[in-house]
Amino acid sequence: MQNFDYQTPTRLIFGKGVVEELPQVMSGFGKKILLTYGGGSIKKIGLYDKVKELLSGYEIYELSDIKPNPKYDPSVLDGVRMCKENEVDVILSVGGGSVLDCSKAIAAGAKYDGDPWDLISYKVKAKDALPIVDIITLAATGSEYDMGGVISRTETNDKIGYMDPLLYPVVSFLDPTYTFSVSKKQTAAGCADAMNHIMEQYFCEDSTILNDGFMEAGLKSLMINARKCLENPDDYTARAEMMLTCTYGCNGIYSLGNSYTGWPCHGMEHALSAYYDITHGEGLAIITPRWMKHILSEKTVERFVKYGVNVFGIDASLDKFEIAERAIEATYKFFESINIPMHLKDVGIDESRIDEMAKHVADNEGLENAWAPLMQKDIAEIFRASL
Repeated sequence: MQNFDYQTPTRLIFGKGVVEELPQVMSGFGKKILLTYGGGSIKKIGLYDKVKELLSGYEIYELSDIKPNPKYDPSVLDGVRMCKENEVDVILSVGGGSVLDCSKAIAAGAKYDGDPWDLISYKVKAKDALPIVDIITLAATGSEYDMGGVISRTETNDKIGYMDPLLYPVVSFLDPTYTFSVSKKQTAAGCADAMNHIMEQYFCEDSTILNDGFMEAGLKSLMINARKCLENPDDYTARAEMMLTCTYGCNGIYSLGNSYTGWPCHGMEHALSAYYDITHGEGLAIITPRWMKHILSEKTVERFVKYGVNVFGIDASLDKFEIAERAIEATYKFFESINIPMHLKDVGIDESRIDEMAKHVADNEGLENAWAPLMQKDIAEIFRASL
């Protein structure tokens, strides 16, 4: 078991109707709020009007139209400018993980005098950040309970996971009823995203019985409840459990004391969605089974055996490589069963930029140090196998 230093400062307020506590929570941060959100979904479900009503006594500035795979330009830069010009006290992020990821970059950039990309690219470490409160409307990324976000810079095809302890939200509101209206496509993609967050921590050299059990339960919970949510979008119990399982995804709690993994599937998928702007969860679902097959070896097989037996109930008496191969096939079949496109060509990616993307990943993601090391050749092979 590895050493660790762990702290989660975020307050979670979970359940039906909890947004009513918003005025009390916001009262401690000042009167000037930057309200961040994406498209029209929060208006369609009445959440926008509810927030404006609850915060009628506040001075609110709005940054809207934040996209999935949030963009440095214009969203981060516009948000930073608005915070500085209006001396904003606190950011209120309302929407999914992309809105919150963008808000985290804005929070740090608003307290920095230089180019915010200096912070996102780790050229400079932030010394301060605005406080962030969020109301999450999509179960997927876990950004509501972690210290990071992913920002895309279109002109350079960079998609960077920006992490800093200053970026933990101070309070996250989690009302599962706000996920009832999430489309089947986004529900499935959110499930795939959260499952991969767990798998990125599960497949490692050194783990514990405690962590393995927690992660195996998380994977089973996501698969069972995603199907229930797709069959009945208003199933509160299924939406609630799926939301909480996703919330745990990236804050480290699943894998305290586990060894380094490198998060290889995220490293590869960041290139796919940076170059082609595809849905992150779908990209992960496509890549993951191919990565599994590529790295299967004498070194890795025992983890796949445990995964196959404990998550999918595969017969433990079978040959270890047969168990592993069945587990990989079961992973693929699950994603396929919830109608995720399972080939890169299905999401508009062809052969033309495979080598370019593989080089970008190899140069920027450090996957040569992953649990199962990946060089440029390996990355290209996984991409081609995913076509």
